[in-house]
Amino acid sequence: MRIEPRQLPATLPFLGDLPPLLTRLYAARGVQSEAELDKSLARLIPFQQLKGIDAAVDLLVTALEQRQRILIVGDFDADGATASTVGMLGLRLLGAAHVDYLVPNRFEYGYGLTPEIVEVALTREPQLLITVDNGISSVEGVAAAKRAGLKVLITDHHLPGDELPQADALVNPNQPGCEFPSKALAGVGVIFYVLMALRARLRSLGWYENKPQPNIGELLDLVALGSVADVVPLDANNRILVHQGLERIRAGRARPGIKAILEVAKRDAARITSTDLGFIVGPRLNAAGRLDDMSLGIECLLTADANLAREMAAQLDGMNQDRKSIEQGMQREALAQLKDLPVESMPFGLCLFDPEWHQGVIGILASRMKERYFRPTIAFADAGDGLLKGSGRSVQGFHIRDALSVVAAQHPNLIAKYGGHAMAAGLTLPQENFPLFAEAFDAEVRRQLREEDLTGRMLSDGTLAVEEFHLELARALRHAGPWGQHFPEPLFHGVFQLVEQRVVGERHLKVVLKSECGSVKLDGIAFGIDRDIWPNPTIQWVELAYKLDVNEFRGNETVQLMIAHIEPR
Repeated sequence: MRIEPRQLPATLPFLGDLPPLLTRLYAARGVQSEAELDKSLARLIPFQQLKGIDAAVDLLVTALEQRQRILIVGDFDADGATASTVGMLGLRLLGAAHVDYLVPNRFEYGYGLTPEIVEVALTREPQLLITVDNGISSVEGVAAAKRAGLKVLITDHHLPGDELPQADALVNPNQPGCEFPSKALAGVGVIFYVLMALRARLRSLGWYENKPQPNIGELLDLVALGSVADVVPLDANNRILVHQGLERIRAGRARPGIKAILEVAKRDAARITSTDLGFIVGPRLNAAGRLDDMSLGIECLLTADANLAREMAAQLDGMNQDRKSIEQGMQREALAQLKDLPVESMPFGLCLFDPEWHQGVIGILASRMKERYFRPTIAFADAGDGLLKGSGRSVQGFHIRDALSVVAAQHPNLIAKYGGHAMAAGLTLPQENFPLFAEAFDAEVRRQLREEDLTGRMLSDGTLAVEEFHLELARALRHAGPWGQHFPEPLFHGVFQLVEQRVVGERHLKVVLKSECGSVKLDGIAFGIDRDIWPNPTIQWVELAYKLDVNEFRGNETVQLMIAHIEPR
């Protein structure tokens, strides 16, 4: 692992009266003006800039006026669950008479608005279908819905294929011809924007002359959760959405389901950060879609009953524990496949398959293997009917969805279908094609990346001076975000004397450190350490990459280093 300095612009921008360290941190993350740090809702990009937004609102106004039956078709991850919930609650707030949702079971129907899902949807007798967090690639599914006489509104954020579905309206910042400046909206962000546009139209039509105007800001806790959990880039626009949602949660105004998940995870809602949304709430919500049916997650978010929310949150927590156990077993099996392979012989693009692997967990497995071996990784599971389903995770500098497009063009009929983002993608292929696909994927990775790109690196914001290890700075950093994808939490590095070390919770290393000059004593913790190395009483000095954090114990707050990387010095 290489620790490299994060690049700063030649001239630091003027960002008001911020401390020099915060100015440096923001500048290194591309902030160029003080306005970009304004996280008020008034700074959101106007919805009018979304292509297709007027056609979408036309459909929805007609549906509300005619009291049509609306059916939302979602996705089975946290973004899809929050988007489905935002769609349900938002349309009800705005006056929809009949609105319901349907989430495909990933093991029976796969992803998106397929013709098979349309058949299931028709049993609900809808008049308007709305997709959230999917649909941009559902050419056949939309055609099937249209043949059945349904109106179809696609809301999505994924990259489009060569052909767009012939929906009645399509809202996606990544569709051709859309000039919306932020291409980073999550699926939940897109449907929230549609609701903003609908409320504005209804207001102009006089719907709220004799009654209070609905506050769709009540949904921002869900928007924040889905955006962070889907790991979309936190550009200035997404930072506003996430910040506003976090503020609602901290103020105790979150949905009962979010409160209940935080309670079962033993997290204080008043102190929650974007990292907690991504690593605490998101995985518990995702567990339902990975192992069973995301309907449980959606119902947990929808309910207004706090007791019912607690019951469902406990079920989600149990599912998450099961997911962890399955994941750990799969990791052991994946490592066994690679243990006898010398590093110099390892593919640049890893493709892993075991017939017993769980479809719902292969994405996490791919992420873990990518983090361990620093190379694009796709994990496959048996999907039945002679097919494999794969889930891939990438490294910086390698656009995995575009790589799959190249492989598909070079080898027609090799891949049945694929889609995704720069950093994550999914695909389906016949099982007999796996060896050829693994070879072709490796070749494409080798074409784009060099061996030195696969060694792994961490970008550091530099070293902290002794006088900077204090609570005020740790608190300021915690709330200076929200931090996330493409706007990473500040990471520092330095050399420390190792005073004490012990393992807690089987795989976590708790340490006491002294600064290099020996004048400051600090607590630190490293999660998921290598037990073959740690603890080791012979190691006296270490080099760390770490985040400055606040540890609370029995009401007392102290500075703690959250160690991202540790190696003997």
